Amino acid sequence: MVDGIMDALGYMPIQRAVIASVLCGISCSLLSVFVVLMKMPLIGVSMSHAAFAGAVLGMICGINPFLSGLIMCIFAAGILGPLSDRTDMVPENILGIMFSFLMGVAFLGMGILTKTKAYALNLMWGSLLTLTGMDIVILISVTLCILVFVIIFFKEIRLILFNRRLARSSGIPERPIYYTLLFLTGVVVSSNLTTVGGLLIFALLVQPGATALQLTYNLKTFFLIAAASGVCACISGLILSYIFDLPSGASIVLMATAIFAAAYVFSPKRKNR
Repeated sequence: MVDGIMDALGYMPIQRAVIASVLCGISCSLLSVFVVLMKMPLIGVSMSHAAFAGAVLGMICGINPFLSGLIMCIFAAGILGPLSDRTDMVPENILGIMFSFLMGVAFLGMGILTKTKAYALNLMWGSLLTLTGMDIVILISVTLCILVFVIIFFKEIRLILFNRRLARSSGIPERPIYYTLLFLTGVVVSSNLTTVGGLLIFALLVQPGATALQLTYNLKTFFLIAAASGVCACISGLILSYIFDLPSGASIVLMATAIFAAAYVFSPKRKNR
């Protein structure tokens, strides 16, 4: 089995899949820290469906699916940000409405498509073995952007995660940073449509952060554990899909769930309760 896996690594599609898995694990996991600590899991759901809906509409209109998915995510982020800041509207209600609307758009587009439905299904469930060199370049660029953003604004991010109002009163540009996070979430989701898939990627925007939440209180360690669990989920899921001939996106999500379950069972925080 090990020899078979090592032999498979000699093929370019497999090499690209491994690289993409690492990049997907890092980028999604870093954002999952914000999603979990700010208690906004529906952000991942809404953005994943926005990217998928945009990609399907792009296929109908003859536009690059990544570009159209990114545009739809920017549109969704532009709506979610200001509306979630309104005190008279509950964020969960806004996200629920946005999620149902985008899901309707996505499946309406699937019904309209008369050709290339196989490619649309790849965007839904992910297909790591069909990645191109340009897909890898995009993933590298997106991951670097997120890493740079977290490193540069780490102190501000820490205060925002603790209390947005306190951060605002301290003179920190809390709202631009928050909106940037929404935008980065859209970029990550749209760039990973072909890795995990539009309907499954929201799991990676929640579970690595939820895993880290079981194991640490320190924010730096939180980011590291989330990234490590995300990468492990992607790599182990890819290996599982290769061995048993399973869909890669679904395998990755199942492994992410298994890692979270293990972290929950062995969490040192549970012993202190």
